[in-house]
Amino acid sequence: MSISRRCASAALLASPSVALLGWSAPAQAQGRRNRVVIGLSLEPNSLDPTSSPSASIGEVVHYTVFECLTRIEESGSVAPWLAESWSRSPDGKTYTFQLLKGVRFHDDAVLDAAAVKFSFERAQAPNSHNKAKRTLFNNIVGIATPDVHTVVITLQYPDGNFLFRLGENTAVILHPASAAQASHYPIGTGPYRFDYWKKGHSITLRKFTGHRNTSHVALEQAVFRFINDPAEQAKAVFTEEVDLLFNIATQNAQQFQANKRYQVVIGASNGKGMVAINHRRKPLDDVRVRRAITHAIDREAFIQRMLDGRGRVIGSHFSPSEPGYVHLAGVYPYDPAKARALLQEAGVKTPLPLTLTLPPSPYARTDRSMLADNLSQVGIELKSEEVTWPQWLEGPFKGHFDLTMINHVEPLDYPIYADPDYYFGYDSPAFRELMARHAASDNPRERQMLFAQLQRHLAHDAVNAWIFASQITAVARKGLKGWWMNYPIFAHDIAAMRWD
Repeated sequence: MSISRRCASAALLASPSVALLGWSAPAQAQGRRNRVVIGLSLEPNSLDPTSSPSASIGEVVHYTVFECLTRIEESGSVAPWLAESWSRSPDGKTYTFQLLKGVRFHDDAVLDAAAVKFSFERAQAPNSHNKAKRTLFNNIVGIATPDVHTVVITLQYPDGNFLFRLGENTAVILHPASAAQASHYPIGTGPYRFDYWKKGHSITLRKFTGHRNTSHVALEQAVFRFINDPAEQAKAVFTEEVDLLFNIATQNAQQFQANKRYQVVIGASNGKGMVAINHRRKPLDDVRVRRAITHAIDREAFIQRMLDGRGRVIGSHFSPSEPGYVHLAGVYPYDPAKARALLQEAGVKTPLPLTLTLPPSPYARTDRSMLADNLSQVGIELKSEEVTWPQWLEGPFKGHFDLTMINHVEPLDYPIYADPDYYFGYDSPAFRELMARHAASDNPRERQMLFAQLQRHLAHDAVNAWIFASQITAVARKGLKGWWMNYPIFAHDIAAMRWD
C-alpha cells in the first residue's frame, strides 16, 4: 500500500524508534565496521545482468561480483579493468584487448580470452535477452582470440561509445562452466562473491580473498537490504539498520539533513523519468492522443511535488548529462486546453478510461494523485494499479499495460526505440533508418546532426510522455567513505568503501 508524503512524515513522527534523532546507536551498529548495508528500493528478479533487463541487478552485482573489460568511473570516463590495455584500428572498427594475467573466478576458473568470447557470443545468440544486444552485440561481426590473453573484436560500424558500452553490466564476463547459474548463484571475478539471497529481504556478498586487489578491499561483507516504502526506508536509517540509503524519496531528505549522524548528497544520473505509453492499444496508437497526454502533465509541478525540485524537465529519451543532448522540453508545454483539443480532434470520447501501472518506486508512488489530477482535467480518467517489481516485469514490460510510470536509468539507451517488440511497441521505419545512418556514419559532424534528429524524431512522435531527468539523493552514515555521489551507471563500488 502506498502512502502520501504527509502520511510518511506522520508515520515517522509516530514511530518511537525515530522520534528522537539524538538517541544513541545500537550496539550492533556501533561495532559493525567490517561491512556495509545498502538500502535499495527494488529487489532484482535475477542476478544475471546479461539476461534480465532490471537495472537493480547491476546495483547488486556490477563492480562487486562481476567485472567487465572496461570500467566506467563516477565521472563517466572509461578506464581499463579486466583488459589492462587496448588499441584501435584507424577506421575505428577493430579493437585489440590485452587481458590482465592471473585473474580467477570465484570457483578458481581462470579468466582467459575464451571466457570473453563465450560471454559475447552468448549475448549475440538468437535466444539472448541481453538488453544491450541491439546497441552493442549486434554490431560485433568478429571475435578472435589469437592467444589466451588477447581478444580482437571487429565491428560492423564504428561506435564512439563502444568502450563505454563494454563497461556496462550487460557486458560482464562470465565463465562457460558457471554462466547457466548466474541468475541465482553468480560466479564472477569481482572483489566480492555471492553468499546468500533472502528473498524479499536482502542479498549478502562476502569478500573474495582470491581477488587480485583483495589487500585494498576494506569491507568483509556487503548487504543489500530491499525496502520500497519511504517511511520504512527512513526508519531503517534512523535505527541504523542500513548505512547507505540509495535514491531515496526526496521528501525524506530534510529529516536526514537535520541529523548530525548522517550526510545527504545529491548527485547526477542518466535517468529519464516518464509515463510510458502502450502503442499497441487504441487510442494510444494515435499520435494526437499521446501529444494530448504530454500537454496534460504539468512537468514542473511534478518535479516540485514528487521530487522536491530535484530534477530537470525533458522532452525526449535523452538526459542532459549525455553529450549531444538537445533540450526539447518546450515542444509540449503544459496546456490542458491544447490537450482537450487534440483528444477531440482524434475523435476520442471522454471520459477516456486508462490504467496507470505503478512499480514500487518513490517517484511513482509518493503521491499517485498528481498524474490522475492532471489527466482528469482533460478528460482522461486514470485507474491506478500498484504492482511489485516482478509483477511489473511480467506485466508492463511484456506489453500488458495502458500507461506506466518508469525511470529508465541506462545511459545512451535510445536504440530501444528501434525495436518494435520493446514493451511500448513503437514501430517507426523512419526512426530505424535514422538509427542506421547514425550508426554507419564516421563523420563526427554528421553523427552529431543525426543524433539531434533522433531526439527530435522521438519528441515529434510523442512516443512517451517524458517528464524528468532524475537526480540521485542518497543518505549515508558519517564515517562511510568511498561511495559515489554521481551515477553514470547504477552500480556500487563497495571495494572502494571503508569506515573511518
